[in-house]
Amino acid sequence: VATHSCPTLSVLPCAICCLIAEDNSKMQTRLHAQTPRALRSHVSSLSHVPNVRASLTVGSAKVRNSEAASSPAAASPAPAVSPDGNGTHATVTKHKASKSVAPVQPQSLTIATSQPPSASHHVPNLGVHIANRLVEVGCTTVFGVPGDFNLLLLDQLIKHPQLNAVWCCNELNAGYAADGYARKRGIGCLVVTFTVGGLSALNAVAGAYSEDLPLIVISGTPNSNDYSSNRILHHTIGLPDFNQQLRAMKEFTCCQVTITHIEDAARLIDTAISAAIKYRKPAYIEVSCNLPAVVHPSFTRLPVPYNLPVPHNNKASMDAAVDAVVKALASAVKPVLLAGPQLRKGGARTAFMKLVEASKFPMAILPDAKGLIDETHPQFMGLYWGCASWPCVCEVVESSDCVITVGVVWTDYTTCGYSLLLSMDKIIQVAGERVVIKSGTTFGCVDAEYFMNALAEKVQPNSMAMDNFKRMYVPPGVPPRQLPGEGIITTVLYKHIQDMLTPDMAVIAETGDAWFHTQTLRLPKGTEYQIQMRYGSIGWSVGCVLGYSAAAKGTVRHIDGAQRPKDGWEAVASRRLAAAKAEYGASTVDMDAGMGQGLMASCLDGDSCATPKRVLAFIGDGSFQMSAQEVSTMLRYGLNPIIILVNNRGYTIEVEIHDGPYNEVNNWNYTGFVEALNNGQGKLWTAKVNTEEELEAALATAQKRTQDLCFIEVTTHREDCSKALLEWGSRVAAANGRPHMNH
Repeated sequence: VATHSCPTLSVLPCAICCLIAEDNSKMQTRLHAQTPRALRSHVSSLSHVPNVRASLTVGSAKVRNSEAASSPAAASPAPAVSPDGNGTHATVTKHKASKSVAPVQPQSLTIATSQPPSASHHVPNLGVHIANRLVEVGCTTVFGVPGDFNLLLLDQLIKHPQLNAVWCCNELNAGYAADGYARKRGIGCLVVTFTVGGLSALNAVAGAYSEDLPLIVISGTPNSNDYSSNRILHHTIGLPDFNQQLRAMKEFTCCQVTITHIEDAARLIDTAISAAIKYRKPAYIEVSCNLPAVVHPSFTRLPVPYNLPVPHNNKASMDAAVDAVVKALASAVKPVLLAGPQLRKGGARTAFMKLVEASKFPMAILPDAKGLIDETHPQFMGLYWGCASWPCVCEVVESSDCVITVGVVWTDYTTCGYSLLLSMDKIIQVAGERVVIKSGTTFGCVDAEYFMNALAEKVQPNSMAMDNFKRMYVPPGVPPRQLPGEGIITTVLYKHIQDMLTPDMAVIAETGDAWFHTQTLRLPKGTEYQIQMRYGSIGWSVGCVLGYSAAAKGTVRHIDGAQRPKDGWEAVASRRLAAAKAEYGASTVDMDAGMGQGLMASCLDGDSCATPKRVLAFIGDGSFQMSAQEVSTMLRYGLNPIIILVNNRGYTIEVEIHDGPYNEVNNWNYTGFVEALNNGQGKLWTAKVNTEEELEAALATAQKRTQDLCFIEVTTHREDCSKALLEWGSRVAAANGRPHMNH
């Protein structure tokens, strides 16, 4: 009996799926479990899956066993043979039956496909199986850098007709790109080589972990035979220990698996991908370099869609929490809602807006939650960020006698160096599967989405705080027009940016003064916004622009820049599809083409992956110098962001925290640099801006050139920064400079 993996491993850890029969008309799978209730739930979840018929039978093991015994395939399965990446053949040896696959009475499940693979269908190999699983969960583009330990894996991945590959300039930028892709599509994938690649990408993986982004990190590793050889290999630190990268990744991923035996591959892959989606964190997969082209019976079936567990929610605890919050709100005079970055998760945003509508409370956002809430809603006050808040928002929030925070993560950055005047004794916290009422009673195992939906049914409307805000609110002033020929200032720059924003744009702000200026923008409904505030890695935005643009475009195809076909991406895609049909069987490829259209839309609820957006990025010159070469990749793949580079000759955010000669950078010819990267091959338009008139002309041209990458260099004074950065920087500096205290 050939074992194969169960995609519901995280739900049914005791389940063992066994392939028991296969012929030209059907493929049957039996699932034996020791958990009848969980099994019935799993069967129910499969009832909606296209082309799959599930039936639960109790007490029918004898009938099923007799069916299996009469099946020639079950009695003596033939070895599966498939071409490998080098044109040779790899043969899979039949598994020996083990005690672990013995049927457990009396529960059994039969799953039959109504459209089985054709008789000519070849068994997919490990690399193709990984590609299938990525596409199934909505990840249709991988970002990576080739290295000798991952080359065979890359050969197999790019065979999938729906999986695009973007080759980046280095692994760190590839990680940033996967981060950006995950922000748009709900999940991203990064492929690197052993140690020199993985350790280079580690900073980006840590950033994704900090920002709660599901990322599948796949690394090629040494030949499976080398692990017990006691040899010293290249890409190591000179020791016969090949686990340094694995140990490093354990600190920044939620799950780590190493595939050195093909028999375990399907199970381990599903375990890692399930963990990334469930916990919204990166997961790490190591694949020995000699295994990607190996076939195995566990890859023969069409993939069953992932059946992930619903959020853990204790209804009794949730009901008690709702009652306690309703009681606390009954005595509140001016309650306020405050949204944090964890609203990105699941259907939390929808539930939050339902609570807003029902309660009539005013709502504000933390800076790292910008873009998650409709800023045109009548109950939206604006940004709460202490000294950097929008007008009157800080006063209303900090004077409230009851603030309900949802998905908020307090850091020194979001609290302006711990300077907020917001007492925890006035806060009801909803985050991390718990509800805490004013630093007192705590209710655990409560999912935020379920809680907000339940609270919306019982909350009593109270618009007192919103009424106060409307009475005191004064719109911010608009900077006057500058004199002809006068050097551009940043407040004027962002005044024109506000005027050009449309719902089909996505704003990405680099760490630095761009944070503070873009936080003042009032986003039209539908405009997306991304920031990396919790981790704050300078240089992140260039790679993020690449990944987000690729996700927003949705039609990126791998093209070798040295041998670019003249007939375009569509022809390349058609040739790849034809090749896949020829190698793997036409009927199977056609069936796979209908799968994986976005598990993310219902499970992860990221920004709508079906909505195309043009990225508008704001990057400082110092940040740009850290990862500038990835603009070359954007040009190579025909992406069309508008990049506004603010040239003030230094790290302005560092200057306002603590200045020194180390905060200065060499002044590049930035437009000339980007033109050199393009080398006349792609669609590029550049401009240098020094005055308001030049800015207006440049922005107008960029909006018209919708198919081009538009790069605008705006030169400003070194000391020109936002008022909010000055105030925030001084408070963060004070927090950093606190004298040591003996504890």
